[in-house]
Amino acid sequence: MSPAGVVDLLVDGPWSHSLVAANGARFHVAECGAANDPLVLFLHGFPEFWWAWRHQLPVVAAAGYRAVAMDLRGYGASDKTPRGYDPYTAAADVSGVIRSLGATDAVIVGHGWGGFIGWSAAVLTPRQVRGLAAVSAPHPLMLTRSGQTKALTRSAWFQLPILPERRLLAHDGIHIERLLRAWAAPGGTFPDSEASRRYRSALQVWPAPHCALEYHRWFARSRLRPDGRKYSAKMRTPVAVPVLQIHGAQDAAVSPTVTTPPDLVTAPLRHELITPAGHFPHEEAPDLFNTLLVDWLKDIRPQAERR
Repeated sequence: MSPAGVVDLLVDGPWSHSLVAANGARFHVAECGAANDPLVLFLHGFPEFWWAWRHQLPVVAAAGYRAVAMDLRGYGASDKTPRGYDPYTAAADVSGVIRSLGATDAVIVGHGWGGFIGWSAAVLTPRQVRGLAAVSAPHPLMLTRSGQTKALTRSAWFQLPILPERRLLAHDGIHIERLLRAWAAPGGTFPDSEASRRYRSALQVWPAPHCALEYHRWFARSRLRPDGRKYSAKMRTPVAVPVLQIHGAQDAAVSPTVTTPPDLVTAPLRHELITPAGHFPHEEAPDLFNTLLVDWLKDIRPQAERR
């Protein structure tokens, strides 16, 4: 990536930027809050990058947490490696970033594919996960069940070679804006001109489009392979930390009606629906989203840590 491209991704704000080494790669993080406060790690989804959490970072930090948003492997200013886009590697990335930040564990807040990774980390690296807020992200085992035909259809199209990457790059990334608009609530203001420009620009730097699609390709192709069957079997292990699921009622990408069966989460499980939002509730209705998130964080925070 050129220096100019990196600068475009390191958006100024009430946060600091740094690179951390974890799991054989370098990851860009943006953070707010004191280093000794409990860590909340934000994971973006497709087709975004860390900046998706701009509305949450200062609010969560003000509530007494160290709020950190990372660019997933292959996105933003993080390394774009030739491979490593399976949930095992992604969970190890998250676990490694938590440790590289000097923390023993974190509450993970993940949207879309970031939520998929959050669910995976809660099972595959449970010692590093203190809680999980899954945003527009059903439990991975629920993605293949009824009600998720839109998500599966999109993943099927992403399996084609070369063509999906070319479409994401064509005409200055206009297809990325169309995806954002199509998945958001009809008639809303998201994405505005700045969000459209930043998300389109972030996926214009090769091989970012290819890396982003590789997550989806693993999910679809692995279902017929031993690694995919092993992953599905492992994900039947119940999540043992508190879980908050937030969905936008008008999500056009992932059905908000599919809930997590209680046998997949043994700790407190809370579902919240944000009526005016679509697939991006943290960006479409940030005030409502932040209230739900901060209230839940306070509920699950040990009494000894509360201010």
